[in-house]
Amino acid sequence: MGFVLFTLFPKEIIDIALPPETPLIVFPCMKTAVLPALLLALVAAATAPAGAQSAASEGQKLAFDRGKGNCLTCHEIKGGELPGTIGPPLRDIKSKYPDRNELLAILNDETKRNPATMMPPFGRNRILTEQEINAIVDFLETL
Repeated sequence: MGFVLFTLFPKEIIDIALPPETPLIVFPCMKTAVLPALLLALVAAATAPAGAQSAASEGQKLAFDRGKGNCLTCHEIKGGELPGTIGPPLRDIKSKYPDRNELLAILNDETKRNPATMMPPFGRNRILTEQEINAIVDFLETL
């Protein structure tokens, strides 16, 4: 995603923290009232990718948390300590489950798809909230 910056001083651009690969287009602007609002929007939008990263990071914490997601009890996960072997190793998840909704359904209630599963129905039994399940899926998609 690129950003457009309107400024009165195109040769003196304010130093804005953006990832180096983010394109920035600068247009001169004669209305000073527009500048603060646009700068605020620019800074807010620049933090969006970090939000996705923090969701995956939160998902990892939940997956590794023995009192919450507890995925390591049954699954081997890269970076996790003392994994179980009841469930399959969690790797190459995005290629195995290209449809995010399938992962969400598995975490919510795998018994709908596989009545003989040993996997707890995290959503149905309210072990995890919808937001927590989404965060774990964000993490799993990085594996």
